[in-house]
Parts: sequence; structure tokens; C-alpha cells
Amino acid sequence: MNNALSVVQRMLGAFGAGNMEELKSTLADTTMWVYHGTADIPYAGTYVGKDEVVRFIGTIMAHTSIEGFAADTFLADGEKVVVLGSEKQRIKKNGQLLQQRWVQVYTVKDHLITHMDEFANTAHAAKLFTA
Repeated sequence: MNNALSVVQRMLGAFGAGNMEELKSTLADTTMWVYHGTADIPYAGTYVGKDEVVRFIGTIMAHTSIEGFAADTFLADGEKVVVLGSEKQRIKKNGQLLQQRWVQVYTVKDHLITHMDEFANTAHAAKLFTA
């Protein structure tokens, strides 16, 4: 199995279990995670470092209730792993249901995630967050 793929799968398993210490063990100290979106999405932005990634996840949890999360397809090539997935979130402030597909692109070096970019239908998400 591709090493980069196994690291990303381990991180996603830790995320699913809510084990932030295990999740952090898959990250480089200088990891950078970018959720591409507008300021209308409370967790959009760039997060640098392990603690910031945990803050990113905490911000998602503070604003939404996760009703479904699935990583459906993994494409690995060298140090790159692309994950195609879907999620269902209930926005806490207004009860709106956000259902969307997403793409996450990871870079793994020396058995640690150094970068992640997440792309989704952020125009749709922003509309629901501001409803």
C-alpha cells in the first residue's frame, strides 16, 4: 500500500473516532490546511500547525452537527492523495441542512501530512450559513 495513502486513512480514522491526539500524530509540525471558501463559512481559511488543524475541526463542530461524513474514493500517486467524499451537516444557528460532496488533496512527506486543500460547493454552503 502507498505510504501516503495509509497516513491519510489513519488520519481520517482518527477524525472519525474524535481522537485528536492520534490525528495530530499524522501531521507535520508545519502542516498547512486550507479550506477554500468565503468568510460566510465560519471555518473557511488557512490553518498552520497541528493545534490550528485541531482548531479548524473544532470550529466546524462549534457551528455544525455532523450527520454524515464519508470518504468514498482515494487516489494516490507518490506523495499526493486525493480523497473524494461527502458530508451532511446541520448548521446550528439556523437548522439548515448542508449536504455536499467535497475533494481533499493531501501531500504527505516523511510519513506526515504537510498540506491539505479542501474544495466543496462553497457558494451553496455560504448561502445556507447566511440564511
